[in-house]
Amino acid sequence: MSQEKFNTAVELINSANSKDPNHETCDGKDWPKELLYSHRMLEMIERYAPDADEAQKLSVQAQHIERWKSPRSDYPMNRKGYYQWRTKLYSFHAETAAALLQQAGYDSDFIERVKLAIGKKSLKSNRDTQMLEDVTALVFIEHYMQAFAEKHPEYSEEKWIDIIRKTWRKMTERAHQFALGGHIKLPEPLVPLIQKALS
Repeated sequence: MSQEKFNTAVELINSANSKDPNHETCDGKDWPKELLYSHRMLEMIERYAPDADEAQKLSVQAQHIERWKSPRSDYPMNRKGYYQWRTKLYSFHAETAAALLQQAGYDSDFIERVKLAIGKKSLKSNRDTQMLEDVTALVFIEHYMQAFAEKHPEYSEEKWIDIIRKTWRKMTERAHQFALGGHIKLPEPLVPLIQKALS
């Protein structure tokens, strides 16, 4: 591992995400939203896959890089608009991360690996993309699922079971075991629904 390059890349990613105008409070501290997300992603991969290499770590950390620059509201508020936004986002994040990694001194092969993962290419066959999906799902369950539920009180139990199953399907068996083995904090109010969805 090239510690100097890695540290430079982490600093560049943190610096970019620290400019997020949207903020969240965590443990009494005010955070730029995407900076907090990237910290949670890096912390999760270090717990879930301590043997992950630097390309995988930088992929998870840069997954939402500068997300506020491509808001959902720029696209039609329907299913088609949502998928257009997601597709553009993957490309935007991949290219933004690539420019920072080039600045940090990484070569084109390394940068291509990170771009493929962040761009969500070859899920199920690309181990970097699948690692990113596992970590994303684990972070969502531990940190964001409860807030998402509170934001959408109109969702029925059936809708929630569908959301949980879709999240679960994106994960490997290793991630399933990690989630259910006491390694992450499950959102307590949703535990009965999670159990029902997975039964």
